[in-house]
Amino acid sequence: MPKLFASFVTLLLLFSSFSSVQASSDIDASQIVSESDKAMRGDSSYSESTMEIIRPDWKRSMSMKNWTKGTELSMVLVTAPAKDKGSASLKRAREMWNWVPNIERVIKIAPSMLSQSWMGSDFTNDDLINQSSIVVDYEHKLVRADTFDDEDVWVIDAIAKPDAPVVWTKVTLWISQKTHLQRKVEFYDEFEELVNIMQTFEIQEMGGRMLPTRMEMIPVDKEGHKTVMTTHQAQFDFDISNDFFSLNQMKALRE
Repeated sequence: MPKLFASFVTLLLLFSSFSSVQASSDIDASQIVSESDKAMRGDSSYSESTMEIIRPDWKRSMSMKNWTKGTELSMVLVTAPAKDKGSASLKRAREMWNWVPNIERVIKIAPSMLSQSWMGSDFTNDDLINQSSIVVDYEHKLVRADTFDDEDVWVIDAIAKPDAPVVWTKVTLWISQKTHLQRKVEFYDEFEELVNIMQTFEIQEMGGRMLPTRMEMIPVDKEGHKTVMTTHQAQFDFDISNDFFSLNQMKALRE
């Protein structure tokens, strides 16, 4: 009798596992990624944050403000320290620019510059101001269900579409099944080698929605290197004109 019962339990577990896989295969991975992007930014967003760049023998921090509208428009303004204050980055559709106030020069970010470090951090230009690209420039495939930080997540592979103007050939995302927030992201280069790992922590309500307030970007081949982004304030779904996201506004922004 015990052996028969054990066999019955094993069969039930196998059936349960099979059913779970079948249910997961019916989930639209692209829809999950789209919902994740909306959860992180809304129709419009504003945030204030601090970025700490950590190296084996030194640290430095920057304060910044960030605005977005939809998936096509975003602006980042550095507010501290004094030597970087007023520096800004702008994205409009697939075009991006940096404003360097010390030399009063606007620098157009060419596709070859997307992989370059943003302000000396472990985030690239593409990571920071082209985040919504993950929705439109990649094909998505559900890999499995998993857990991260004691939370149920979907693991989704995002493969860059042919000729997409992106840095990463593949991005693997761990997306919360409850909140749709991105909890972990792995970034792979054109040789399909893992380059960076991003993880998010300290989920809190901010601006009427749940957000990860601490984000860590870690390069896998640089021991002791890490960039930590901490969000202090956020607002969502407010009216903001498209005209705000302009070269003139980028140059005119103040703290």
